[in-house]
Amino acid sequence: MKRLAAVVAMVSLATATAACSGGTNTSGGPGGGGLFTTIDVTRPGLDASAPANIWNPKGNAFLGYNAMKLGWVKNSLTDPNQFYPGIAASWDIAPDNSSITLHIQPNAKWSDGKPVTAEDVKMSLGLAYTTGSTAFALTPGAAGAAADVQIVDDKTVKVTQDMSNPSSKFARGVLDSWVEPAHIWGGLLPADFWEKLKASRGTGATADKDREEILAIGQKVLAFAPQKDVSAGPFTLERVNPGEALLVKNKYFYNAAKIAPDLVKFLNYSGNEQVWNYLSAGKLDHSGFTAAPTDVMNRIKNAPGSEIIKGFSPVAVGMAFDQSKKPYDNVHVRRGLAYLIDRAQVTKVASPEGGIPAVTTSGIHQKPAQEWLGPELSKLNPYPHDVAKAAAEFKEAGLRQKDGKWTLPDGSPWTVTMTAPSGFSDWISAQENIKSQLIENGVNAEVVTVADYAIYLEELAAGKYDVGFWLMALGPAPYDIFQRLYGTSNGWNNVAGRVTHSAPGKAGNWMGGPEELDVEGVGKINPGELTAKLNAASAEEAKPIMVELAKAANQDLPAIQLWDYVNTQFVNTSRFTGWPAQNSDMLRLTAGVWMQLGMIKKKQ
Repeated sequence: MKRLAAVVAMVSLATATAACSGGTNTSGGPGGGGLFTTIDVTRPGLDASAPANIWNPKGNAFLGYNAMKLGWVKNSLTDPNQFYPGIAASWDIAPDNSSITLHIQPNAKWSDGKPVTAEDVKMSLGLAYTTGSTAFALTPGAAGAAADVQIVDDKTVKVTQDMSNPSSKFARGVLDSWVEPAHIWGGLLPADFWEKLKASRGTGATADKDREEILAIGQKVLAFAPQKDVSAGPFTLERVNPGEALLVKNKYFYNAAKIAPDLVKFLNYSGNEQVWNYLSAGKLDHSGFTAAPTDVMNRIKNAPGSEIIKGFSPVAVGMAFDQSKKPYDNVHVRRGLAYLIDRAQVTKVASPEGGIPAVTTSGIHQKPAQEWLGPELSKLNPYPHDVAKAAAEFKEAGLRQKDGKWTLPDGSPWTVTMTAPSGFSDWISAQENIKSQLIENGVNAEVVTVADYAIYLEELAAGKYDVGFWLMALGPAPYDIFQRLYGTSNGWNNVAGRVTHSAPGKAGNWMGGPEELDVEGVGKINPGELTAKLNAASAEEAKPIMVELAKAANQDLPAIQLWDYVNTQFVNTSRFTGWPAQNSDMLRLTAGVWMQLGMIKKKQ
């Protein structure tokens, strides 16, 4: 995506030194493996005072380099439980999804030479409970929650699921967990932690008190500052200054022989322009996607050794409506806008390298939509750009034309006010293009920007915007895909398997859609309840539900699906080779993980 990430989390220890300066020799290094230069595309800004802490929002944690997980998620179209090995060399998932047994890498060691053990994994999962992470949520009745963590032997851990409210992505929640050394972090958990955790799953004042105490531990976890970075990953943090962070190769890493670089440098940046300049100058060996105008993209492509690798990215962007506000409560207005907006033009302007125009609004990225919907995908209304059809829909909604301008039914002016967060230049460019298209066809429009993404989400949830951009189709899990359209943002809350609906403007319901829809060819459905069923459904059970929800989204248009993102990675072949292939399922992982898996070699 074009933006610099919404969640900021970065970096650590010491002070500037010559070895961490911009003059580091790119061909040097202790073993001749050289220096690998990159950026952390998820967030701008290095914090030299932040701790080496993976849970700290600004911590010195670089995913796949010095920050390790049990496994690394594959970029699967439809299966959320596909992973590459990390700290876990392999795992066994029970046929009924009730448990996962983890087998730790037999040769895994921490950078201080101590072995990685089952106790490290159990302790790390305990820390995950204190921060409310994935399968380790403290919320009573949470779907996919771990009920027990058991050490089988020194290299084996079994995690069981609370089957009173199971989730089909339980294994994902476990494997996608951080691992830290118990001999460094273990003191944060009190001796009675596991007993207290068990008691916290109950109800009543005592259980409430136990949960509060566990969450209080989480605050200590967030603030914890190890004296040095002890990692089981391929690198450890050596030092950081405001300009760059330097990591050195961990000789104890279990796959150290496959790690080509001796050093990794993360460059600081505060905006997209700096990243563009780095790429244009050939300074980066790898960078995740940062959207750029066509002229800048051409400059990047022309840099010596520059290559672009593209693959599937399970996310789309939608133009979403607050249906509690007129005239967006009328589906014909939403359909009229869908016909009026040329999605191909919007994508070409806003995200030419990082997106493909949505074939229609289905709620699903078009690549997995083919898998989930099959021939039903081609039966959905594609809403092609058609001014005449748009006019017919507006008239059906009661809108009027006066002096070439569309007005509300009572003749008062109508302006489509779109809001986007500052810095999201692809979104802003898209909205400016949509504004031009609408004005050209008699619909007054304007674009309003807000300070940052956090404020945008807060005000969006509060119902302050008529129209905003909304990330949707977040796969690969079916529940996650449709939860964006028929979840909390549209009034449905799923707690302990029980679905309740809130009125528009309440409990985060800013979309304000109807609780029940009459879908052609399907009948009356409650889309929020259908979405909730996806949480525990098998792939085969999910398919007919996905079809019904896709038809609902296509007919009702709570959002107009504008473009589906493409995962675009920038690499440079001047110093290293062995990059993932086009459309690889590794493309959403960092180059640090690619190295762990035996890829990326020093160019000879």
